Amino acid sequence: MPFIYVAASKANQEWGADVGLGKNLFKVGIAPEPETAVIGFAGQSDWKVLKAEETELSEDEALSRLGRKEKAVDPNYYPKLRGAQGLFKVTIANVENSMLVALALDGKEPPKGFKAKPADIAKYLINNALR
Repeated sequence: MPFIYVAASKANQEWGADVGLGKNLFKVGIAPEPETAVIGFAGQSDWKVLKAEETELSEDEALSRLGRKEKAVDPNYYPKLRGAQGLFKVTIANVENSMLVALALDGKEPPKGFKAKPADIAKYLINNALR
């Protein structure tokens, strides 16, 4: 069964900050083996899979669902990406708002110094891609 995964690359995030995209770039995709699917993506070799879950969705369907909430990076606009799909520019405020709403629905107070971590971002992206 294929997995939907979210991966991050420190080198790719630095590149994104240099070209004006921001550092919150994450790869979302569907593959039978996520760890091998991200090797060499966008010319980077330091990709790490943050979270993966089993799914029955196709990659196109998952990316279009996620595209309703977060902005996909256009691979035709950046020569370095050369057709690489599934790279998303994540707005941290959206992630934190989603987490706050989930806490409020559970009747919990947010902890002091509340801040989204990469694992929280991965969970947010997967949840929005599956819905």
